[in-house]
Amino acid sequence: MNDHLLKNKKAVIIGAGPVGLTMAKLLQQNGIDITVYERDADPHARIWGGTLDLHKSSGQEAMKKAGLLQTYYDLALPMGINFADEHGNILSTRNPTPENQFDNPEINRNAFRKMLLDSLKSDTVFWDRKLTGLEEQNGKWTLDFENKPSATADFLIIANGGMSKARNFVSDSEIEETGTFIIQGDIHQPETNCSEFFQLCNGNRLMTAYQGNLLVANPFNNGALSYGIIFKKPEEFNNGKRLDFQNADSVIEFLLNRLSNWDEKYKQLIRSTTFFVGLPIRKFPLDKPWKSSRPLPITLIGETAHLMPPFAGQGVNIGLMDALILSDNLTSGNFETIQGAIDDYEQKMFVYATEAQEDSCKNEIEMRKPDFSFQKLINATEL
Repeated sequence: MNDHLLKNKKAVIIGAGPVGLTMAKLLQQNGIDITVYERDADPHARIWGGTLDLHKSSGQEAMKKAGLLQTYYDLALPMGINFADEHGNILSTRNPTPENQFDNPEINRNAFRKMLLDSLKSDTVFWDRKLTGLEEQNGKWTLDFENKPSATADFLIIANGGMSKARNFVSDSEIEETGTFIIQGDIHQPETNCSEFFQLCNGNRLMTAYQGNLLVANPFNNGALSYGIIFKKPEEFNNGKRLDFQNADSVIEFLLNRLSNWDEKYKQLIRSTTFFVGLPIRKFPLDKPWKSSRPLPITLIGETAHLMPPFAGQGVNIGLMDALILSDNLTSGNFETIQGAIDDYEQKMFVYATEAQEDSCKNEIEMRKPDFSFQKLINATEL
């Protein structure tokens, strides 16, 4: 550990997601006293969303540095992809091989969180801490939480997601909607509740694209089949007519209407879903420099730094690269100040995150086109 940077400094991470916890691990293993505050009530809170796949050149490098790569391999599942048409015909299959099975195996988000938590000291994460206020007072950051005592910090790493309000201390840029909408659903016991679609998956992830609708499904997500249906946000959604996601029947009716020309297997999937989540796809643009003058050391990592559409498989992987580079800067002894370590990280991050964000946005535009083809879908998954 470089005493000149972090000795006698209280470092705090806001957010116990994949990136925040990995950052905590990388710092803690270098002897740094780190605290993480998370808004979830406890470590068992369900994390919504599909499985994660860590790429060899990014996410897996962070796991290797954290000493967790083999644990990730043990918990993750190598999966192939079935490419199907709207009639339920399998057009092509990409299966894992002994040579590529560890390129990007899939892991459930809660399982990944538990893996990271198990690697940390037991008192590292404070749960049920929803950040409500942040300000500089007497040379320290003061953090206010909803119905919980305040805390202080010398150095803040903000990793609490794409909709973070705390990022305003670092950037004046605003979150933007990209024009795409996603509806996600889960089905437990899919082998019984949507047996025909489950059989169509045949142990692989499944992707189907037709007339501007993209369906992505994973039959093995911690005992459930999870899926997302992605499409251009309808104009009526912008005019006050929105789906009531507390009313599953209305969402089912909407999706069945959108996919009216699709095979019954897909309709069975939708009818078997009892709970949906829907949200517009957003991004946090990187076309403007971040604030050069900040009251105290503070920076952003993960989605808080570079929220992007999920169409190149880069989001979490780029965030884990953030953690890898920033933690190395803070512990390598190559920088004289915390701010110097932050500046170097941010300069590098702007380059690789901008490239990843541009790739994601290009794929998103293609996927929304009515003539988006099967071959384009295959090409997009190879990025």
